[in-house]
Amino acid sequence: MNRATFDAAAIEAFRATLRGSLLRPGDVGYDDARTIYNAMIDRRPALIARCAGVSDVIQSVNFARDSGLLLSVRGGGHNVSGNAVCDGGMMIDLSPMKSIRVDPERRTARSEPGVLWREFDHETQAFGLATTGGVVSTTGVAGLTLGGGIGWLMGCHGLACDNLRSADIVTAEGQLVTASGSQNADLFWGLRGGGGNFGIATSFEFQLHPVGQVLGGLIIHPLDRAVDLIRFYDQFTRNTPDEFGSMALFVTSPEGERVVAIAVCYNGAIEDGEAVLEPLRGWGAPLADTIAPITYSEVQSMFDPGFPAGHRNYWKSSFLAELDDTAVELVVDHVRRCPSPSSAIAIEQFGGAVSRIGTDETAFNHRDARYNLLILGIWPGKADRDENVQWVRGLWDAMAPYSSGGVYVNYLGAVADEGPERVAAAYGPEKYARLAALKNKYDPANLFRLNQNIWPKAA
Repeated sequence: MNRATFDAAAIEAFRATLRGSLLRPGDVGYDDARTIYNAMIDRRPALIARCAGVSDVIQSVNFARDSGLLLSVRGGGHNVSGNAVCDGGMMIDLSPMKSIRVDPERRTARSEPGVLWREFDHETQAFGLATTGGVVSTTGVAGLTLGGGIGWLMGCHGLACDNLRSADIVTAEGQLVTASGSQNADLFWGLRGGGGNFGIATSFEFQLHPVGQVLGGLIIHPLDRAVDLIRFYDQFTRNTPDEFGSMALFVTSPEGERVVAIAVCYNGAIEDGEAVLEPLRGWGAPLADTIAPITYSEVQSMFDPGFPAGHRNYWKSSFLAELDDTAVELVVDHVRRCPSPSSAIAIEQFGGAVSRIGTDETAFNHRDARYNLLILGIWPGKADRDENVQWVRGLWDAMAPYSSGGVYVNYLGAVADEGPERVAAAYGPEKYARLAALKNKYDPANLFRLNQNIWPKAA
C-alpha cells in the first residue's frame, strides 16, 4: 500500500469516528470554516474537523498527534493573531459546540467552547445574570477566558478567568480531565490566563452575578480637547466605585471627524450611576453624550460596528506605567496621521476587583495595572497593509517610555511578529517558569503550539 493510499484510508477511517464533519480543500463549507475575523489571515488547513462534541475533540487530538500534523484550534475565531488557522495541518473547529446551560439558583452557567459572548449573554440575561465577558459581543467565550478576560464588569467581579469555577480539558494524550480549585488545581491555575497551551477546553463553568439595566454609552469631545480631557479622566477614575467601568477612545466619527470619547458602563442603581457620572458628563462642552439606561447586552454590543468581520487587523498593546500630558499628545499626533478611519486607540481602565485578587491566584499577571493601551489598526483593503502596520508600530514605539513592560496576552499578535520575549512579558519570569513546568507536565511535545506559546523544556 503506497503512502497516498494509506493516507486516504486513514483519513476516511478518522472521518468515520466523528459525529461532526471533516472538511478538506474543495469541500462545500471549507472556505467558510477556515475564514476568521481578521482578514489578514488566509491559511489553508489540510483538514478541518468540525467537532460536534467532546468525543470528536478527543478523536481529532489523537489523529493529529499520531499523524504528526500541525494542529490549530478555533473557538470564536475572533483573536487577531490568527492562531486558530494553520497551513497544511489540522484545524480543530469548536465553533459548532454551542451549548449553554444556566442554573439560576446556583448562579452558574456552563458553556461549550464555540459560544460567543452575545450568545452567552442572551441566555444569562434571561435570568438577570451575567459575568465579565469582553467588550465586543462577537468575541468567543473560550479564548477570552483562557487569556484572562477583560470586560465591563471587571471592576465589580474581576476578569472572566476570575469567574471560572471549573473547566473540562482534552489533553495532548487525548484524555478528558476536569480542572477546578479541588481537581487538578495546578492546571486550573494555568488555564486562568495561560491561554490554550495545556489542552483544548470543551466546557467552562462560570460564576454569574445579578446584572440588570446599566448606565452606558459614550461622551464625545473634539480631538483638540483630548489632553485636558484625559488629564481630568485620569484624576476622576482614581475615586470611582467598582461599579464604574470605562475606557478612553480615539476614533473617527461617522462624519469623518477625529474625536476623543469616554465609554462607560455603570453596573449599579441608575440613580447612583447618575451621581457618579455627573462630573464626567459636566466636563467641557461635549459633541455628544449618548449615556442612558440600557440593557447589559446593549453595552456588550456597543462597539460591534467598529469591529466588522472581513477587515484587516493589526494590533499592538502594552500596559501603561503612567499617562501624562506628553503621552496623550503623542497619541493625538498619531491619531491626526491615522491612514484608516476604521482604526482606533483605546486606553482601558483597570482596578477594582481585578486588583484585589491575589497576584498568585491565577496565571494572569497584571493585577496592579491602572491602564492598558491598545492600538487597533483596522482597514478594508489589501493594498494598504504597510501604511497601516507602520502607523500602529510607530505609535507603539513612541509610547514605549510609558509602558510597564507588560502585555495582555489576548492582544498579542503572531509570535513571528511579536517575538517570544513578548509572551514572557505577559507573565513575568516567575509565572512564566511555573507555566513552562505546567506545559512540561501536560504537553511536553508542544502539540498545542499555535497559540501564544509557552515552550516546554522537553520539546
